[in-house]
Amino acid sequence: MKIVKKLIAPVLVVGLLMTSLLTLHHLKTSKHQKIKIGISQYITHKSLDATRKGFVEELAKQGYVDGEEIEIDYQNAQGEQRNLKNISNQLSQESDLVFAIATPSAQSIANTSKTTPVVFSAVTDPLAAKLVKNLDQPGGNVTGTSDQSSDAIATQVDLIQKVLPTAKTIGILYTQSEPNSVVQKEEAKKVLEAKGYRVVEKTILDSNNVKAAADSLMSEVDMVFIPTDNIISSTMETIKQVSLKHQVPVIGGSIEMAQVGGLYTYGTDYTELGRQSARMAIRILKGEKAAELAVEAPKNLELYVNKEMAKKLGIDLSGMNEKK
Repeated sequence: MKIVKKLIAPVLVVGLLMTSLLTLHHLKTSKHQKIKIGISQYITHKSLDATRKGFVEELAKQGYVDGEEIEIDYQNAQGEQRNLKNISNQLSQESDLVFAIATPSAQSIANTSKTTPVVFSAVTDPLAAKLVKNLDQPGGNVTGTSDQSSDAIATQVDLIQKVLPTAKTIGILYTQSEPNSVVQKEEAKKVLEAKGYRVVEKTILDSNNVKAAADSLMSEVDMVFIPTDNIISSTMETIKQVSLKHQVPVIGGSIEMAQVGGLYTYGTDYTELGRQSARMAIRILKGEKAAELAVEAPKNLELYVNKEMAKKLGIDLSGMNEKK
């Protein structure tokens, strides 16, 4: 009996030692396990790309470097709604947090998961998009940054008098299926009509009919307002050519749009908006709840004028203070 006990004792000691080593290894592995951050972007264009760039840069600045502390899974739906569902399913299952860029991406991931924390950006009206219940107290697993300031459109309209004082009719070109564009269209129409301008609206279905719609609209207006519309933003080079053909200036919804083919804008710095979103994401990663983080408006708005377009359109913008 003593012999059996002597044989069993070393076995128990070895077993306990192995268990301790395995537990220690598991703790070390857990400690150094990368945080998985999914990025769902609706389409490729400069404003959304800038948002993503700012987000990743700010994460790295705060010590969350891709490939080290975190692992980023970037997915782009290329403007296709059917791609969003698959992307949302994958990212919600595999990510510790999802960064959703643009309203369609945010809506898709919000409808897919009610538990994975979501930070959205480049969303015009989170309430109308049904992403949050309240801007100050979102109340779910979703919060983020809006790209719309209360005075952006009003300022853009006020500048028409300086840019083109003879203008009487203003066109609005937008995508009917994009909630963010519809919200901005309604706001712009209200402000324009209050200022005494006649408003002509033209909608597009997809990128294939942007040129035809822009051609038709610019043949009957003095100037065109375009909101931060994802489909149109991705086709601003086409808008530029139509603008030059008709010699009709365009107010771009974002700086990036104006840089490509607009005359001017007063709007959001999307790189900074991405950084702002990253700071919110970090707060969530550190333990705060999305439900308790208020939706934030852009903190930096800038006036940008496109000198090249002004010259080609024969418009004097010397009286405007522009972005350097």
